[in-house]
Amino acid sequence: MLPLTDAELKSLSEKANDIRQTIIEMLVAAGSGHTAGPLGMADIFTALYFRVLKHDPKNPDWSERDRLILSNGHIVPVRYAAMAHAGYFPVEECLTLRKFGSRLQGHPERERLPGLESTSGPLGSGLSQAAGIAYAARMDRANFHVYAALSDGEHDCGNIWEAMMFAGANRLSNLTAIIDRNNIQIDGYTESIMPLEPLRDKYEAFNWHVLEIDGHDIAQFAAACEEAKAIYERPTVIIAHTIPGKGIASIERDYRWHGKPPSKEEGAAFLNELRTMHGKIASEHQ
Repeated sequence: MLPLTDAELKSLSEKANDIRQTIIEMLVAAGSGHTAGPLGMADIFTALYFRVLKHDPKNPDWSERDRLILSNGHIVPVRYAAMAHAGYFPVEECLTLRKFGSRLQGHPERERLPGLESTSGPLGSGLSQAAGIAYAARMDRANFHVYAALSDGEHDCGNIWEAMMFAGANRLSNLTAIIDRNNIQIDGYTESIMPLEPLRDKYEAFNWHVLEIDGHDIAQFAAACEEAKAIYERPTVIIAHTIPGKGIASIERDYRWHGKPPSKEEGAAFLNELRTMHGKIASEHQ
């Protein structure tokens, strides 16, 4: 795939801003949910759905689609918003987040919404699911790639380390893990609660190819995904350094917004800030 042009990068940056606005609208309408993580991963999910993934919103069960497993299911508002903007369902449906009977529950449920590959809730299990799918794909000689989106905090769970060992031992080159390295979890900062560093060294010790990027640089993330496909002898992990709450200056890097939704008043202020940023994105790429 050719590098992103400036026009493409502008379009993707604007789309990420639109997705952030939709996330805020969803959370305000729901009155509950997680804010920091979804905002922090908006650039990556924009790149996934509008640049990286091989998928078809009109045929979500297409057998040759790439598989995307969301392990840290609590950030699912960003996935719902990206899917809606990509054409899986109307954007207006996003406002049903967490409502009784909605397809858009607080954690993704595979059987409710076409386009979801797994039901997630218990942290730490997504990488095992993704490794299993990648292993089965190799057995079937299937030509799709498996992506697993993980949080840094869920590396406190032992299941992830078992999956890391399994994927490395079986040289699952059709698997790419993406870690949201935002340094927060619900009770505080990761390095205060259960230090993860040196995270890169740990993955390398399990026979993974490791890339570290700025998780808000869409071009850098897209290039990392391309590099991962060129690695044939082992799985790849992209450690994406992100800012929780990205786009809303007053809540960036504040772990207290991990599981807190904005009020109507806060939501209105946040949306105004994002709309102002939309204009800045346009002017930066003129």
